[in-house]
Amino acid sequence: MKGRFYKGAILLLLAAPVITLLGFDKISNKMISDFSLRNTDSRYVSLKDYPDAKGFIIVFTCNHCPFAKLYPPRLNDLNQKYKPLGVPLLAISSTDTIVYEEDTYPMMVAKAKKEHFNFPYLFDEMQAVAKNFQAQKTPHAFVIWKENGRWEVKYSGAIDDNGAEPDKVKNRYAANAVDALLGGKEVPIKETKSIGCQINFRPLPASPKER
Repeated sequence: MKGRFYKGAILLLLAAPVITLLGFDKISNKMISDFSLRNTDSRYVSLKDYPDAKGFIIVFTCNHCPFAKLYPPRLNDLNQKYKPLGVPLLAISSTDTIVYEEDTYPMMVAKAKKEHFNFPYLFDEMQAVAKNFQAQKTPHAFVIWKENGRWEVKYSGAIDDNGAEPDKVKNRYAANAVDALLGGKEVPIKETKSIGCQINFRPLPASPKER
């Protein structure tokens, strides 16, 4: 009985429209610094590796989270559609691998192969990139766009409004943001609430004075 109730609660949560703002300072129009992270093919990937990119779909995700596990086919679809238009998708795992062994780099490599990822799956071992973006959950999507040679956040939040049932998605937030930007228009919804597993940030090491 408890199992059915729990499953039903998860489905209800995933199916609910996601239209509220994130629980921290608004980050639309935030500037993002470039980064260099290890991909599952052992190569390092940076934004500068895509000189012709107009923007990126950046998705913070991981292996262990039940919510994140719902999205790989949709991530493949997003990259397949928008990469030829100059907006590739990059997935980043920033979770604490001390807590979640499933999110270690070798396990990332295995998942990318098993699920046939057509996009880079990057290992943010030091969690610095997630902190730069102010990523909160997995999955947490960002659309960034090149403005005067700098990368600016144009959208932050959920990928769409129905994680549990892809066929019932009504609002494709990340895709709608990209479509608007490609059309030279304002993003209609700039922030939504990202629903998923919390990214646990490891405590920073104490300074010498604090030891």
